[in-house]
This record gives sequence, C-alpha cells and structure tokens, in this order.
Amino acid sequence: MTKLRGQMMIRDVHISDRPRERLIRQGASSLSNQELIAILLRTGTKEESVLMLANRILTSFDKIQDLRDATIEEMMSVKGVGQAKAVQILAAVEIGKRLYQKHTEGRYTIRSPEDAAAYLMTDMSTLQQEHFVVLFLNVKNEVLHKQTVFIGSLNSSIVHPREIFREAVKRSAASIIVAHNHPSGHPAPSPEDIEVTKRLVEAGSIVGIDLLDHVIIGDHRFISLKEKGYM
Repeated sequence: MTKLRGQMMIRDVHISDRPRERLIRQGASSLSNQELIAILLRTGTKEESVLMLANRILTSFDKIQDLRDATIEEMMSVKGVGQAKAVQILAAVEIGKRLYQKHTEGRYTIRSPEDAAAYLMTDMSTLQQEHFVVLFLNVKNEVLHKQTVFIGSLNSSIVHPREIFREAVKRSAASIIVAHNHPSGHPAPSPEDIEVTKRLVEAGSIVGIDLLDHVIIGDHRFISLKEKGYM
C-alpha cells in the first residue's frame, strides 16, 4: 500500500481498491499488512481513517511479528485503539498461533537445515533472550520432542552434553539437532557457539546419538554450522 493511500479516508478509496473488496476479488495473500489489520479494525476514528489507524499500529511495533507477544495494555496504548479494537487484533493473533501449532503437532520430518529452520523460526526469531533448544529425532528424522534446555547467553560450561543426551536416551532418539537464537538478529556463530557444537559432536559419538546440525536463528535468517563446516 502506498503512503498516499494510507493518508486517505476509506471513503476516498475507490470501492474496488478497498481492502475487503480486494480480499474478495484477489485473495487475502494480495493484501498488505496494513490492509489486513484495517479489515480486523473495521473502522477508524473521527480523526483518522481505518487505514491510517492500521498504519499507526504497525509503526508502534518494531515488526509485525512483535504483535504475537503484545499485551492488551500495549495495544490500547496506541492512539485510537480502544479495548474492543485491541481485543479484535489479539484474537486474530491468537488464531494464527493456534493454526501454526496445529500444523506442527504432527511428526515433522527434517531433511535439511532449511527444514529445521522453518520448524523453529516463528518461535525463535523474535525472542529477546537466547534460548538453546534441542530437537530429538527418530530414525526417520521425524521430530519426537522439542525442548528448551537453557535460556541466557550461550556458554560451553553451562550447556551440559550429559543433560541433553540423557534426555535423548529417555526419548529413544536416534539423533538430535540443536538450535539457539541471536537476539541481535545476526546469526553468525561466535567462538562459544563453535565450542559447544564440537563438545556435543564428541559426546554424541560416544553414546551413539548423532548431532546432525547446530542451527543459529537470527532475524528471519539462519546459519547451519554443519553447512559452514564446523561439524
């Protein structure tokens, strides 16, 4: 959506170009984030069109993904958003969360670093602290279990291989993939990341449960330490 359209009142937009009509004609995927939020809001205020209000909501958060963790108080702090509109937005966000969770409830198969990143990206790319996560896989590379084993700055002395592989044995896992996020948004590995990876590879070879990869999640980007040659 252009800036000019965002400044118009909805009545000034030709009926065929209004968000609801465009969704009906072209499908929801053709709409911008601003237009989708405008549909949820339904109406603007006396001072602003619904499109302008939708844009205000988007600019109040660093990125649209931050809406998934927004509270009703944060939504209502946006000028023009009362309780009813805040509830509408948060309800839509929650529906999106539940649809995603339902999609991933089945046995997800990981065949590549891209598969692992896709499985983890939605939850991990917006975290404000580092989370170290382990995926426990069966012989078909299907995810048996996902577990966060540590929260905080990654340190090789804190991430204990024995705890990870004890859980792997308990889950009858054939292999594991580990992942952690970089809140900075840059997924480049640090020396500590590489050291942790080497320790887990060594421990896995001893117990017979392979570490398939260590994936670092950034701001909707990722790096595979296996692809980078650190394993």
